[in-house]
Amino acid sequence: MATNALFKSAKLSFCTLQYVKKALPQVRTFTCKLNEQQQAIQELARDFANEQLKPNAAKLDLEGRFPFDHIRSLSRLGLMGAAVDEEYGGRGLDYLSLAVAVEELSRGCASTGMIMCIHNFLYANLVNEKGTPEQKEVFLRDFTRGSIGCFALSEPDAGSDVANIKTRATPDGDYWVLNGKKSWLSSAIEGSAVAVFATFDPTLRHKGLACFLVPMDTEGVFRGKKEPLMGVRAVTACDLTLEEVRIPRSYMLGHQGEGFRIAMEQLDQGRIGIAAHAVGIAQAALDTAINYAKEREAFGKNLTRLPSVKDRLTDMCIMVESARLLTYRAATELSTKNSSMAKYVAGRSAAAVADHCVQILGGRGLSTNYDAERHYRDARGTQIYGGVTDIQKRLVGHFLLKEHDAL
Repeated sequence: MATNALFKSAKLSFCTLQYVKKALPQVRTFTCKLNEQQQAIQELARDFANEQLKPNAAKLDLEGRFPFDHIRSLSRLGLMGAAVDEEYGGRGLDYLSLAVAVEELSRGCASTGMIMCIHNFLYANLVNEKGTPEQKEVFLRDFTRGSIGCFALSEPDAGSDVANIKTRATPDGDYWVLNGKKSWLSSAIEGSAVAVFATFDPTLRHKGLACFLVPMDTEGVFRGKKEPLMGVRAVTACDLTLEEVRIPRSYMLGHQGEGFRIAMEQLDQGRIGIAAHAVGIAQAALDTAINYAKEREAFGKNLTRLPSVKDRLTDMCIMVESARLLTYRAATELSTKNSSMAKYVAGRSAAAVADHCVQILGGRGLSTNYDAERHYRDARGTQIYGGVTDIQKRLVGHFLLKEHDAL
C-alpha cells in the first residue's frame, strides 16, 4: 500500500514537473551553454576583437591612448548600451550576453574591454534600472550613442569603506550643492556624465548616502590629471573635484538614504563585469602561451611536449574555465555571493595564468615586443578595481554563513 502510494506520488510529481516545463519555457536554470542570442553576441564581439582590437592593443597600451575610434564602433554595434532598454537606444540584452561581450573584447584589448565594462555595468545599467523617464532622456539616451558615463564612489579616505564617504550634498531650494573629492574615476577625462555618491548627513553613516547624476560640464566640476597606470594603459583614470556644484533636485537617483543600497547593488553588477574582463585577459594569456609553445623548440622538441610546459598549460586551462563558469553563474543568478566568488576567482586566476604565460615565454616574456608582459600587467589590476580580492573573500564567507544561519 505504501509502495503504491509512493509510486503514485512520484508519478504525479513527474507529471507536474513536465507541465511546469511546458508552461514556463523561459525559466532558466544555470547552464554553461549559451543560447542563440548570447552566441550571436559572443561571435559579434569576438570578430570585432580579432579584427579591430587585437592588432592595435599593443600600440594603444604603449602610447596610453584612449581608444576613441573603437568606442565609437562599439556604440554603432549597440554594445555601449547592451543591457539598456531598446526604447533608449540599447539592445535590451541580459547580463550574461553583456559579460560574454566584455570577455571577448578584453581578450582582444584589455583597455577597451574595461572601458566598455565600466560604462555598461556601473553607469548605463544603473540609469536604465533606477532612473526616471526624465533622467533617462538626459543621462541615458546619448550614452548608448557614444557618450561615456562614469561612476564616482571611491574617495581618498573611502574605498572599500563606503560608509566613510565625505563628499557632501547640501539641499538649497530646488537644488543640491555638492562638495568633495572622488578618486580613481575611469574614463572621467572623456566622460560626459557621472553618478556621484555623497552624504547628506555624515552622522547617519551608510544611511545618509544618496546618488546624484551630474553632467561633467557643470560649473564646479574639475577633472584631475590622468593617473599613469601599470596596466590597461589606454584607460584614463583621474580624481574628480566638486566645488559648489549645483544640480537640480530632480538629478537625484532614487531617494535620500538609498545611496548605499544603490551602490552595493551596482557593485554586484560591476563585479560580474570585472570578472568577465579578467577571464578575457586570462584567455588571451593562455592563447599567447599555447601559440608560442607550439612554435618554440627546446631539447629537440616543441615546448608543448615538455612535461613542465604541458603542466603549466593544463593549470592555465583549468583556471580559465573555472573562472568562466563562475562568471557565467554570477551573470545568470545575480547575488553578492555569486558575483564576489566570480571576481575573486577570476582576478586571482588571471594573475596566475598571466604569470605562467610569462614563464613559458622565458626571456621573451619580459620583452615589450611580446604580448605576455602586457597580459601580466593588465591581469594584476583585476584583483583591485571593482572591489579588492580581500573584500570579495570576506563577502563570500559572510553570505555563506548567513545562508546556513551561522552568523
